[in-house]
Amino acid sequence: MISNQLNATEYHPYYKYYIDKAVGLDIVGGLQINLEKAFAFLSEIPEEKYSFAYAKDKWTIKDILLHIIDAERIFAYRALRIARGDTTPLAGFEQNNYVLNGNATSRTFKSITDEYKAVRNATISLFGSFNDNMLQRVGKASGSAVSVRALGYIITGHENHHLHIIEEHYL
Repeated sequence: MISNQLNATEYHPYYKYYIDKAVGLDIVGGLQINLEKAFAFLSEIPEEKYSFAYAKDKWTIKDILLHIIDAERIFAYRALRIARGDTTPLAGFEQNNYVLNGNATSRTFKSITDEYKAVRNATISLFGSFNDNMLQRVGKASGSAVSVRALGYIITGHENHHLHIIEEHYL
């Protein structure tokens, strides 16, 4: 498990669940593998399911994908700031507000998946630019310590978590 490779001081215990769902020990490789797996999986979802929610007050598949995109952008932004030595504590975010204001219903599935791919490729480039020293830097986000490398694993594990939910509850 990846969490065994990180120090307990590199992330809040809440994120252990996501970190343990990350692919491989190489952050950039894991992000790339996930991109390929995610698109193979998403390409098999029938069109009639894109706007389906399996229960009242649950997100649609398009909502989930926009949530993954938004969270990845926020986690990558945190990683950038920490890697560059910015010691300013970073605020949390309210994911439900992002989904409510994400405009998923008026977007095509293709526009969302195109954005997903663009964001992931930017994240891959960003993490590929970090050296070992930068990856090990620790900052503060949402009131807790987090390292740049933990954020990389969180991005991958968070995506895996939500893709599993889609598979389990929507298909």
